[in-house]
Amino acid sequence: MDNDNRRRSEGFAFLVLFCLTIPAANWMIGHVGTACLTNGPCVLPVAPGLMAPSGVMMVGAALVLRDLVQRRLGAGFGLGAIVVGALISWALAPAALVIASTAAFLLSEFADFAVYTPLARRRLVLAVMASSVAGLVVDSIVFLWLAFGSLDFLGGQIVGKLWMVLIATPLIAWLRRRDERLGLSPA
Repeated sequence: MDNDNRRRSEGFAFLVLFCLTIPAANWMIGHVGTACLTNGPCVLPVAPGLMAPSGVMMVGAALVLRDLVQRRLGAGFGLGAIVVGALISWALAPAALVIASTAAFLLSEFADFAVYTPLARRRLVLAVMASSVAGLVVDSIVFLWLAFGSLDFLGGQIVGKLWMVLIATPLIAWLRRRDERLGLSPA
């Protein structure tokens, strides 16, 4: 497989995975957790003494995957993924969470885009980590405030999403090394 085909194939695979994280996060928040709060989310422990709504894991993965879509397919696809993701979020979020989910998704992914884009060419791992942290903080604040009128789970939200970014970091480093070895340039 030549480099252009490899780059496009991987980019579309990342795009599909990115799109799947959105319904997964929306489903998890109402169905997966060690406890499901009355009129609230299902939560799970993300650190000792720290709970978070269960969808946080998928949101952390979405931030990393959007960066990979942009790396493989270009900024236009990265922006397109944000719009498509917001539409998916709007269509699939529980009625009580539609505005919170969609607004948090749009704002966090644009924050991610704004940080990732200038850093990505020279420092891929740093770009993914820094942009994901920016996005996960924005997502956490916007979602919690709009959905529940409270920032009670802010620490848990941030830690839960950060776990996914940290888990993905070795993959990002491996991709960067493999790209350099194959002469595979970003889009």
